[in-house]
Amino acid sequence: MATPLTLFDEDDMTEAPLLPHVRVRMTVAYDGTRFHGFAVNPGVPTVGGRLTEALERFLRHPIELTCAGRTDKGVHAHGQVVDFVTTEGVDLDGLCRAVNALCGPEVAVREPAIVPMAFSSRFDATSRTYRYTIHNDEVPDPFSVHRAWQVKEPLELDVLRLACDPLIGTHDFTSFCRRPKRSDGTEASLVREVRSARWEVVDDQTLRFWIQASSFCHQMVRSVVGTLVDVGRGKLTAGDIRGILAAEDRRAAGTVAPPEGLTLWHVGYPD
Repeated sequence: MATPLTLFDEDDMTEAPLLPHVRVRMTVAYDGTRFHGFAVNPGVPTVGGRLTEALERFLRHPIELTCAGRTDKGVHAHGQVVDFVTTEGVDLDGLCRAVNALCGPEVAVREPAIVPMAFSSRFDATSRTYRYTIHNDEVPDPFSVHRAWQVKEPLELDVLRLACDPLIGTHDFTSFCRRPKRSDGTEASLVREVRSARWEVVDDQTLRFWIQASSFCHQMVRSVVGTLVDVGRGKLTAGDIRGILAAEDRRAAGTVAPPEGLTLWHVGYPD
C-alpha cells in the first residue's frame, strides 16, 4: 500500500493534502566533461544537481536523488542508475521527455520504472561495470579528446592482458584506492571482489579496458588503468601487479589515469 507524501505549495509553503507516493528508478547517461562529478554540490555544476533541478521542475516538489555510483569530475556514464520518491500516478514518459529537454544532450534519462519503496540504486546493486578507453597513437585524435586518454608509447597487448589476471578475485585494493575519511575516525574496508578484467582492441589506435566488480572504491579503476599502462609501456611487469596488491600501499601503484577515458557502463541488480 502506498504511503502518503507531504507536499508544500511553492508560494506560501503551507502543507498541501497528503498524497500516496512511489519510488521511481531511471537509467542515466551523461557526458561528464563539463560537470564536477555526480554528487550535488551547491554553486558547482554537477550531474546530480542538473538532474535534481529538472526533476523538481517537472514534479513540482523537492526530491532526494540517490545514484548507484558517484562518478568524479570529468567521468562519463552510459548506465548510471538513480532513484527518487514522487507522487503516485506520475507520467513516466512525460517525465523522461521533460528531463531530456531540460538536460540534453549532455544528460539523458531512459527506462523509467516504478520499483518497490525499499529499492536503493546504491545498496541493491550487485555489480558495476566500467569501461576505460585509450587512444594509443602519437597523433592526437580531436574527436576522442574528451572520451579517451592519449598514450603515445606503443602498448604491448599480450602483457596488458597477462597483468589483468592477478586483479580478478577478492583482494584488498588499498594500493589502488584513495582511502575515504570517516567522521567517526574509523577506516573503511577497501576489500573488493573483481569478477572480470579484460582488454579489447577496437581498432589500430584504440584500446578499451573493461572491469566488473561488486563495487569499487574511490579512484580504483583509474589507478588500476594507470598501473596497467605502465606494464604495457614496459615500466612494470605483469608479475608486479600481485606484489602491488600485496603491498597495500598507495605509493606502490602507478599514476592515476585521467578521468576523460572512464565511463560507468552498467549497474547490475538481482532481477
